Amino acid sequence: MGVRAESSRSGRQPPPEPEINVTPLVDVVLVLLIIFMVIAPQMEHGERVELPAVFQPDPKSKSKLDPIYVTITGAGTVFLEKEAVADLGALGERLRAIRAAEPERRVVIKGDSSVRYGRVREAFALCQEVGFAGISLQVSQRGGGASAEPEEG
Repeated sequence: MGVRAESSRSGRQPPPEPEINVTPLVDVVLVLLIIFMVIAPQMEHGERVELPAVFQPDPKSKSKLDPIYVTITGAGTVFLEKEAVADLGALGERLRAIRAAEPERRVVIKGDSSVRYGRVREAFALCQEVGFAGISLQVSQRGGGASAEPEEG
């Protein structure tokens, strides 16, 4: 009996090795890549606000340092960069700390078009009080480069 067992073992082929099908894995990775490509730009800019529009925007200013973004949402919530701030007093303290560390930085205020003008003006005045020289209001461009009515000189 021992001879038969050996002959049957030597005559058998080795068991098949499992193969991994990577096609479904590649499909899932490509879908995830597309999802992240769509979502990533929205995550960079912080809170979404609808900006008021202008007809003749100022030329782009070139600065060595990135600006500090102060965002005011339609509900009136204030954000410094991407973090919510309790009130304008807390915003002032944080802006003073940033100004002490980097006095050359400028401030860009993004106010939702539905927010009261007084609320945006309070934030603007606070930035001036802290001592920032470059304070801008971010707007979206509307229409072409020319105004509808000619200017009188």
